[in-house]
Amino acid sequence: MTDAKDAPNPRTSFGKRLRQLRGDRGWTLAEVAERSGLAISTISKAERGVISLTYDRLSQLARGLDVDLAAFFNADGQSFEPGSFAVARKGEFKRQETKNYVYEMLFPDLWNKAMTPMMGSLKAREFVDFEDFVRHPGQEFLIVMEGEVTVFVEDRDPVCLKAGDSIYFDSAVGHLYASGGDRDARILVVCVPGAGA
Repeated sequence: MTDAKDAPNPRTSFGKRLRQLRGDRGWTLAEVAERSGLAISTISKAERGVISLTYDRLSQLARGLDVDLAAFFNADGQSFEPGSFAVARKGEFKRQETKNYVYEMLFPDLWNKAMTPMMGSLKAREFVDFEDFVRHPGQEFLIVMEGEVTVFVEDRDPVCLKAGDSIYFDSAVGHLYASGGDRDARILVVCVPGAGA
């Protein structure tokens, strides 16, 4: 039995994988920053396991490194081929935790998927805990599985969703999710990248 303190830290594992992908290309932090549009300090902190990146920053980094987003979570992924299928059993995911979200990246061993499915939890917090809106090319679907979620969309009134409610939107528009109650909410999110993403 593995002791919890001996379990690998997801941020540390992610950081090692990011450093390996950058090293495979022979690129400096500055080169990755230029290609991705992220700050050198952000990439450096992610590599050292100091911070976790939100989906929009993961997407930027994947584009900058010219890798599938799933490559951050599994070095031995295989491309999804026409006619194939995959099953994700309960608990089969790669965890990515930020200050406000816990992402459970589904199918981390499948590369070149047309969409990125994620389950997760929204920590019970207030809107003021967010630094800025999240935005990334493409479209996004969210369904609330448990609890309540408030979706903040730039230049629009917030939308309150209860268990079973869903929303679909252009993810290039600034958006944020927050638990609408005093407990964490469970969600399923599916992101589809936009052209050139």
